[in-house]
Amino acid sequence: MDSKNLTRSEAAERADLISGLAYRLELDVSRAADPSTTTFGSRTTLTFRAASPGATTFLDFLHGGVDSVVLNGEELDTARVVGEHRIELPGLAAENTVVVTGRGLYSRSGEGLHRYVDPADGRTYLYTQYEPADARRVFANFEQPDLKAAYDVEITADASWHVASNGGTVRIDDQGDGSATWHFARTRRMSTYITALLAGPYHHVSDEWTGTLDDGSSLTIPLGATCRASLADAFDPEQIFDVTKRGLDLFHRLFAYPYPWGKYDQAFVPEYNLGAMENPGLVTFTEAYVFTSRATAAQYEGRANTLLHEMAHMWFGDLVTMEWWDDLWLKESFADFMGTFAVDRATDLGQPWVTFANRRKAWAYVQDQLPTTHPIVADIPDVEAAKQNFDGITYAKGASVLKQLAAYVGEDAFFAASRSYFERHAYGNTTLSDFLTVLEESSGRDMSGWADAWLKTAGVPVIGVDVTTDDDGVVTGARIVQEASDPVTGEPVVRPHVVRVGTFDLAGGRLARTGGFAVELAGAGADLPQLVGKPRPAVVLPNDEDLTYAKVRFDAASLETLLARLGDLDEPLAQATVWAALWNMVRDAALPATRFADAVARMSPRVGEVGVVQLLLEQAESALARFAPTTTRDAAFARLADTVLGLTHAAHPGSDHQLAFARALARLGRSAAVSRDVDTAVDGLLTGDLAFEGLEVDEQLRWSLVQARAARGRADQAGIDAALGAAPSAVATVGHALASAARPEPEVKAAAFRAVLTGRDKDSNMLSNDVLSATAAGFRLGSHELIDGFYPEYWDSLEDLWDRLSIGLATRTVQGLFPGAQDVAPAGVDAHAVLVTARDWLDRHHDAPAALRRIILEQTDTLERTLTAQAAAR
Repeated sequence: MDSKNLTRSEAAERADLISGLAYRLELDVSRAADPSTTTFGSRTTLTFRAASPGATTFLDFLHGGVDSVVLNGEELDTARVVGEHRIELPGLAAENTVVVTGRGLYSRSGEGLHRYVDPADGRTYLYTQYEPADARRVFANFEQPDLKAAYDVEITADASWHVASNGGTVRIDDQGDGSATWHFARTRRMSTYITALLAGPYHHVSDEWTGTLDDGSSLTIPLGATCRASLADAFDPEQIFDVTKRGLDLFHRLFAYPYPWGKYDQAFVPEYNLGAMENPGLVTFTEAYVFTSRATAAQYEGRANTLLHEMAHMWFGDLVTMEWWDDLWLKESFADFMGTFAVDRATDLGQPWVTFANRRKAWAYVQDQLPTTHPIVADIPDVEAAKQNFDGITYAKGASVLKQLAAYVGEDAFFAASRSYFERHAYGNTTLSDFLTVLEESSGRDMSGWADAWLKTAGVPVIGVDVTTDDDGVVTGARIVQEASDPVTGEPVVRPHVVRVGTFDLAGGRLARTGGFAVELAGAGADLPQLVGKPRPAVVLPNDEDLTYAKVRFDAASLETLLARLGDLDEPLAQATVWAALWNMVRDAALPATRFADAVARMSPRVGEVGVVQLLLEQAESALARFAPTTTRDAAFARLADTVLGLTHAAHPGSDHQLAFARALARLGRSAAVSRDVDTAVDGLLTGDLAFEGLEVDEQLRWSLVQARAARGRADQAGIDAALGAAPSAVATVGHALASAARPEPEVKAAAFRAVLTGRDKDSNMLSNDVLSATAAGFRLGSHELIDGFYPEYWDSLEDLWDRLSIGLATRTVQGLFPGAQDVAPAGVDAHAVLVTARDWLDRHHDAPAALRRIILEQTDTLERTLTAQAAAR
């Protein structure tokens, strides 16, 4: 009864027993604004049928105390049936009613019911986040996705607040004591993890969407957009509603299934662990999407992508839900694909497939090369494993494979299958076989081989084109080849690909397209007669249009041309595909970090998409910090920073590129290797002595500059505190935490390390999720001489902190404090002290929680990759 890690087998047994669920939830958060109140009232009335009368089952509840449990009219002994995380229900009848009255705990970790006090005005805000299994932190329930139920919800809160849940408000009863009770409409059947509540003095704006359905009838959906009151001036609900309406238009055309959840509220909330969450009727988003500082076109595109990703979930995930977390991809891969697809088809915001090729897939390629990689259809034995499978494979690799699937079967067949899927399984739960069935029906193709190759294997395929020429440079032979093995099984994998091969030549100072053609690659290779007998192109691009999921291997001639002239390539998607391939080469120790960074510095001004520019600057900085050896690192870092300073000067005033360069300059300004000119520029931008025409030093940029000064030892604590006091906000709170921990002084690093490891500040106040991560990031900005002495305690504390903290805070702590790489020693990678220690910890802790071991395995592999690249570049 004390286990909080629900297993797949337990869930399956419970699903066989339980059916016909309905919930009535009564929550009382009326005292939430009192900081001394740590709990809230939670009362659950649950009715259900049991297939085996007399059987015993259990409810999930991570609580702050249980007052009573009444089963079928009989009050049970709480000392006997209530554990720390579960409540036993013995002697079930055929028809059952259980009433659990107790208290939930307010959260500071972003899990369960999160409570936030706005530093700008001191007002209190609440919101929930449950996926995959944190509804049990708020109310007693059967916490698994296949036990869906309808919900009647009542919430008692401050009468002046805005209060919302999945259903629309039916009535509000004034309690006469400053509080009121909101009654919400009964929901359709849904899983526990997508129930939601929101309460606080939120700023709320309303609108509506009306559309015509296939049968000629009309559907009107009330819309809402919500943020904290102190952000109201920065909020832009008109743009949010515009994207929302465009998305509803598109998805109704594509899916032919009316939006089923009544209203459509979108709330932007503080200290959010995710980008967003698809709670039906009440979608929650990180308030980073409320732009308090100037936003680039890439940021608006990214927000629209997230808005439409979550909207796709109203069908993929909410209407039809995976049976268990093994098939998490059935919602996340689809929503990730649909978000980009919808931005492309329904809005005029940027070039989303360029962003997808350059940024989103980079996440997938990294994740898929870790020792913890897994197939898209994963083996998820318990909810701790589920928590960690919200990763680059489930999202970005899955979405990449779906893009390839749409090319493989055709877009019409893909969406015809989706329509059949929703109609057939509405309000139900599915597995992979259910989707393959409708896909085979719509496409006429046997999908079992495709699914086996793409969904049930792990690893990144590599695609290249081999070209031979005669003495005159005429192509005599060309062949596209793929190399792949499953790193989990070690077996070779041949995946079916529908790809395009593009050719480019230099002409008029540009690297221009000269051709392109489609290839269906069913085996290890295929001949390319389209190239034979023609002059060899300057560049052959194997994955033109980025249709498939694969790393690209360039032939030597194409690579040299691209490193010299990529900035002259005039097609954004082709350019982004090449940059992504070059970054993979850096990570694979096939391209020196310094050469990549120099190419970025030289050619980024000619990259049209600002989102690509932002990512390239981040990657160049990371390449030098992680993969460059000390013999070249400092000089390359200084060279990059000086170049970025010059680019900021030269950029068009007020342009997104200028802002991207200025933000990169502030990040680079943290390094000990930067020149006096960069320090002077950082100081001047902060004081106003230096101004770039069109560039505003807004909140985001100002705090990045403060952090640069702090990390270089050129800002004292009083100055950092004064910056916070001058304009308190959520951004300032996090910025202040990072800057404070970044100061290169032993006592500062000691305090920061202690705060992250214990999860509490010097006054014993619990650190919120965002502040904890910012403190860890500031700590790690220190030199090895300053911080390496703290790490023995880190290794000794891992299992204790994993047991003591929620999985969300524990993950942030373990990842945030993992030791950084010292430079690779002449003795070789395997002799590196941190690598030796990490491997030793893994060898000695085979029985540690699997989720903890996964983090250490991934961090250790990342360190080994870093050191290998450094050694290769020496």
